Amino acid sequence: MARGPAKAGGSIARGTGVALGEAVFRSLCEALQAGSYRAGDRLREEEVAQRLKVSRTPVREALGRLAARGFVEPAGGRGLIVRSLDISEVLELYAMREIMEGAAARLAAEHASAPEIDAFRDIEQAFTEASETDAAEMARLNRIFHEAVCRAARNRYLDNASRELQDWIALLGPTTFTVTGRPSTSHGEHQAIIDAIALRDGDRAEQLARSHIREALRCRLKLLQKQ
Repeated sequence: MARGPAKAGGSIARGTGVALGEAVFRSLCEALQAGSYRAGDRLREEEVAQRLKVSRTPVREALGRLAARGFVEPAGGRGLIVRSLDISEVLELYAMREIMEGAAARLAAEHASAPEIDAFRDIEQAFTEASETDAAEMARLNRIFHEAVCRAARNRYLDNASRELQDWIALLGPTTFTVTGRPSTSHGEHQAIIDAIALRDGDRAEQLARSHIREALRCRLKLLQKQ
């Protein structure tokens, strides 16, 4: 049974130069990434329009785009529901994520500036200070870390592909940081990746990043077994 969505973000800002339908689409994608909408949540035009303080027309356009990309599917009766990924889709997603995160780490080892590497360490410090009972905060900081590494790769096409992949990752459900011991092992893996980037060792940075994603997949499969 579809459940009601968690509270999403506020109204859409006007006058940004972005078409309203595009702004609503981005807002919904951001809500998916933030966990405001999860697999099984129902999305209705009227409710989304009221929450974002826009008319139903741009909401209809945005929901159509989400459906075309496979993020939502028709629900019984009115509206759409956020879909969940099957096991084959999960494996395909992590296979691409391993390739892309590895490439990002390799390129970051070539291009990251010293301030960017310091920023990686600052993000990781914040991760260690987050309570292990706050898995959502750790997931948020983890996303920020990986986005920062990708930006440091200095490749707009990789950055764009990574952003799209993040939308799909939002459909996976609970974060792997709910798996016992995963926060500490992930921290160690991040530290090793940062060290390799700082040493300008692209081969090792890529190897470590790919291993990091394989470990994330192992934890994801553990979670799926419990469902």
